[in-house]
Amino acid sequence: MNLVSRWADRLRDVAVAHWVAAFLLALLAVGVQAVTPDGRPRQPAEAHWVASWAVAPLDFAELAMSPGGAKYSSPAGNDLRGRTLRQKVELSLDGERVRIRFSNRFGKAPLRIAAASAARGTGAEAFSPATLRELRFGGRTSVTIAPGAEVWSDGVDLAVQAGQTVIVSAFFDRGAPFATVALQEPGTTWMAPGNVVKAAKLQDPVPLSFNQIVTGLDVLTTKSIRTVVAFGDSITAGGAEATLGSYPDMLATRLRDTQPGGQDVAVLNLGIGGNRLLADGIGPSGLSRFELDVLKQSGVTHAIILLGTNDIGRAMFAKVPGAELKPRDMPTAERITEGLQQLVKQARAKGVKVLIGTVPPFRNTPYWSESSEAMREAVNRWIRGKQDIDGVIDFDAALRDPADPQALNPLFDSGDHLHPNKAGHAAMASVIDLHELQE
Repeated sequence: MNLVSRWADRLRDVAVAHWVAAFLLALLAVGVQAVTPDGRPRQPAEAHWVASWAVAPLDFAELAMSPGGAKYSSPAGNDLRGRTLRQKVELSLDGERVRIRFSNRFGKAPLRIAAASAARGTGAEAFSPATLRELRFGGRTSVTIAPGAEVWSDGVDLAVQAGQTVIVSAFFDRGAPFATVALQEPGTTWMAPGNVVKAAKLQDPVPLSFNQIVTGLDVLTTKSIRTVVAFGDSITAGGAEATLGSYPDMLATRLRDTQPGGQDVAVLNLGIGGNRLLADGIGPSGLSRFELDVLKQSGVTHAIILLGTNDIGRAMFAKVPGAELKPRDMPTAERITEGLQQLVKQARAKGVKVLIGTVPPFRNTPYWSESSEAMREAVNRWIRGKQDIDGVIDFDAALRDPADPQALNPLFDSGDHLHPNKAGHAAMASVIDLHELQE
């Protein structure tokens, strides 16, 4: 072999060696980027948290003082000290990793969670042991939440799908009086003695009629998700017969069934029965809770607002002893529309699109009078005439009786002439323009 050939071979070998070294370094770089310092798989840079389930909390003390409030007390006492709280939540999005929000929004003292866990549910309060995940908070197994505050758990790897349930358990080793709660359908919340956050099934659990402390569950995703928050009173939350299917639930089903990629839409129900736009009562006013309950949901893109029924109806009781309203608190059409406009401005400032629903009819209820009807119609004219909102949902037109537009259609009446039944909630979901939720 001549000198030129030997040098050519050597240069080729050097080039190959350099290429192999570069390739190995690239693989090493990928490996380094693929795991976190503690050895867990690193999420892609574009991964983000999105709300898959949430509730609107209220103050247990207010709830207990409301008419019929005694039914919310537990026969085992209204304190979680020395007990495990277990809650079942139903998800609206798929994900491989989750985190849980714990709230002490209405607590008057620090709330200590001594241990907590999450797992996929298998029915009632039971879960699959193979999916049990211990929850940590900044790497610690316990956390103390200041009054008025909330915390998120660290993320845990837990593969979940839309429609599945997750069981969240938390043990309290110090005084934890009932404080931050949310009304939920029966069969979703229990408590049991001792630290049993890792027990796949509870022994003799005590059922509760409301959710406590756990107010949200997010999933980590790389998808572009539309997150729709339904914000309102009992007509949103689901009242009477509709507890088996509120309009937000039916909207979520409609999106999944009819839209390409419908599984990439989350619909969150942040309704509170009895809630008002302008004034506190059952739950903080819509004006005061909108930022926390809507705009701070992870990944929120759209808000559907339906409030005003309880403000308008409340005017009928302004002179009832114990329920008097000061002149500045008296609802008017102007004050209600100004309040709605404030919510629109807050949402727009956060880049959230807003759809406002017209106030449904309520003739033949204690809320109705000629003056309250005039107020309702004035509010609805303002809503229908709005040009600077993303959409109007005419719930009034969908629910009213063609023979008496001031009353609910008998086909949609739960029986109290105020709350829609299941068919009524289906009618509400059907009139929402899905294109408005795609943009």
